[in-house]
Amino acid sequence: MYKKVGNLEIDNHLYDFVQNKIIKNIDMENDVFWGKFEEFVANNSDENEKLLSIRDELQEKIDTYSKNNDVLDIEKYKSFLNEIGYLVEEKEDFNISTSNIDDEISKICGPQLVVPANNARYALNAANARWGSLYDALYGSNIIDTKAEQGGLCPIRAKEVIKYANYFLDKSIPLESGSYNDVESFSISDKIFEAMINGKKINLKNNGQLKGYVGDKTNLNSILFENNNLHIEIVINPNSPAGKLNKAGIKDIILESAISTIVDFEDSVTAVDGEDKTLVYSNWFNLANGSLSASLNKNGKIIERKLNANRVYKGLDGDEFSLSGRSLLLCRNVGLLMKNSAVLYKGEEVFENMLDGMMMGIIAVYEKQNKVVYQNSKKKSIYIVKPKMHGSQEVAFASDMFAQIEKTLGLDNLTFKMGIMDEERRTTLNLKECIRSAEDRVFFVNTGFLDRTGDEMHTSMQAGIMDLKANMKTKKWLLSYENYNVDVALLCGFSGKAQIGKGMYAQPDDMKSMMETKIAHLKAGGNCAWVPSPTAGTLHSMHYHQVDVLDLHKTLKNRDRTKKEDILEVPIIRDPNWSDEIITKEIENNAQGILGYVSRWINQGIGCSKVPDISDVALMEDRATLRISSQHLCNWLEHKVITNEQFMNAMKKMAKIVDEQNKNDNEYENISDNFDNIAFKTACELVTSGKECPNGYTEPILHKQRNNKKSEMK
Repeated sequence: MYKKVGNLEIDNHLYDFVQNKIIKNIDMENDVFWGKFEEFVANNSDENEKLLSIRDELQEKIDTYSKNNDVLDIEKYKSFLNEIGYLVEEKEDFNISTSNIDDEISKICGPQLVVPANNARYALNAANARWGSLYDALYGSNIIDTKAEQGGLCPIRAKEVIKYANYFLDKSIPLESGSYNDVESFSISDKIFEAMINGKKINLKNNGQLKGYVGDKTNLNSILFENNNLHIEIVINPNSPAGKLNKAGIKDIILESAISTIVDFEDSVTAVDGEDKTLVYSNWFNLANGSLSASLNKNGKIIERKLNANRVYKGLDGDEFSLSGRSLLLCRNVGLLMKNSAVLYKGEEVFENMLDGMMMGIIAVYEKQNKVVYQNSKKKSIYIVKPKMHGSQEVAFASDMFAQIEKTLGLDNLTFKMGIMDEERRTTLNLKECIRSAEDRVFFVNTGFLDRTGDEMHTSMQAGIMDLKANMKTKKWLLSYENYNVDVALLCGFSGKAQIGKGMYAQPDDMKSMMETKIAHLKAGGNCAWVPSPTAGTLHSMHYHQVDVLDLHKTLKNRDRTKKEDILEVPIIRDPNWSDEIITKEIENNAQGILGYVSRWINQGIGCSKVPDISDVALMEDRATLRISSQHLCNWLEHKVITNEQFMNAMKKMAKIVDEQNKNDNEYENISDNFDNIAFKTACELVTSGKECPNGYTEPILHKQRNNKKSEMK
C-alpha cells in the first residue's frame, strides 16, 4: 500500500517511519520533505539514466572490438579505449582538500568491519567491536594449537593464550628489559610506568606510550597504553580465572580493534521493497541516534544489547578523559543501477541511490536538531561509501547529488563525505580523475578482488576464455590494480587524511591463516582492511602495532607508479589445455557457490553469511562473490568451454550437496526436491543471462526473483 504525495507514491511502511520517527522531531513537515524528494528525483533521474546508457554504449563498443581484435595488443587496445572515451585524459597532480575528517579516518589505522544494515544484532556487534578482548579472541580461535578440555576454562590452553598475548606486549609496548611473562606487578609512580620483575622496577622503553589508568596508581585495575595511534589496555585482577594463571594477575588485554564499520545497504542485504528499505533505514537511524538495541536468547536468558558507552580513564595528571566505546560508523549506499518500489514517481520506481541519499540527509537533519545518545562523528560528518561507480562522470554526479541534498535539507556544505569504491575497471583506470571529481569530500578509496574481477570478466566477455579463478589471483592485472590504487591515493594526498582500504579476509573460522597473510594489506599501503567478524578485528588489529602504515606511506610515495598498461592485461587464456577433471571441478566449484548463496538470498532474505564451499570451508559470501562465479560460468558457456548440458548437470548435482550442507538449518528450503523452485531457477538465470545483465551485476535478477518469492510466501 502506498501514500500519495504530489507525483510520488510512498510505501506505507516508509512513509510512517519518516513521519513518526523523524519528521515529528524536526522542523519540517512530512509532505514538505517528500515534496523536496520529488523535486530531487525530477532533477536527477534523466542524468542517472544517461550515465547508465553510456555504460551500455561503451560495453557494446568494447564487445565489438574484442570480437575483431586481439585485446592483448595493449597499445592498440589502449588507443581504442582512449578513442571511445573509456579512458579519460589525466590532468595535473593535486591533493584532496577534504575537511572535518575524524581521526578514525585520517590518523588511526586499523581493521574495518562491514555489516548488513538489516540485522540489528550484527550491527550492534560491529559498532561495539571498537574494543575487543585479546584473550577471548585467541582462546576461541585456531591460532592457539592446544585443544581445550571439555567444561570450563582449560588451563593449558589459557596459559598458551597468555604467553602469546605477553609476546604481543613485548613487541608493542616493550619494557626496558625483560618480558611481560616475568612481570609480578604493575604500578605508576610520578607519571612513570613500573613493572616489577624479580624485585626490580622496570620501566617502558618509551614511557610516552603510557596514557592513563583505572583505579589507584599503586592498586591498578587497568593501564592504558598507545602504540601507532592504537590503544592497548591491560586489565588486572589476580582473582580472576586468567589472573590466577599469570604472575602479574592480568585478567585480560583489551585492544582497540574495529576502528570503523561500514553499515551496508548494498551487497550484504536483501532490500527489495519498501518494507525491506524501511528496516534498513530504521536500523541506521537508531544507530545514528544511539538508541539501537536488540534482544537475544542465550542459554534461556534474554539479553538486551545496546551500544557501548565511552571508556573513562584517569590521565597521568589525575584528570579523567574518555575514549569512544564504539566504532566510527560509515554507511554504504547503493550504486546508480537499481530502482526500488519503495517510492514511485509518476508510477515508475525511483532510483534507489537517490532514495538512500535523501534518507541519509533527513536522518542527518534529525541528528543536527536533536540531542543524540552518542555522537558518531566528532566532526559532524556523514560518511557515505559509494559502490559500483564507473568513471569520473559518475563520481561527479554522486558528489553533486550530495551537494543538492545538503542545500535542500539545510545541512552544512560538505557534510557528506564520499568513499569511492575502486571495484569497476573504468574507475580503476581513471582513478585519479575520479578522486578529482570529489576532491573536497572524498575520504576513502579501496580495492576489492571479487567485484573488480567480475567487472573484468564482463567487460572482456567477448575477448576470449577466462582463466581458472585461482589463476586470476596471480595475474599481472590484479597485482597492478592493487598497487595502482595505493599509488594514486598517495599521489592525491590521502596519507594522514583519508582511508586506503583493502579487501575482505573471507574465512572467519581460520584466524591462523589470517594472521599469517593479512599483514600483507598493511605492507601494501592499506591503512584499513576488511575483516569478517569482531574477533577477526581484534586479531587483525595486532598487525597495525607491527606496521606503522602512515610511516610506510613515506616510502611508498617514492616508488615508481604502476603502469596502466599492466592493468589492461585481460585475464584470458589462449587454447587452454585443461583436462575434463579440471573443467568439471571448476564448474562444480562455481555452481556450488552460486547455489549456496542464492538459496539463502531468495528463500530466506539473507544477503551475507558464512556459506560452506564445496569442501565445507565456511566463507563469507555476498553479491560480489556471486558476480564473479556467475560471470565466470557465463564466459565459459559463451566460448563453448562447457555445454549447457554440463552446466545444468553440475547445478543439479550441487543443489543436492547444498541441501545436505544446510540440513541443520530449520529455516532452509531444499532446492533439489523440485528444480522448478524460484531459488534454483534464479541461480541458473544468473549464468545463462549473465551476458545481458548490465555490467554483470546480479541485482536485477535477484531483486525480481526475491519479490516473486515474497509474493509466493504471502
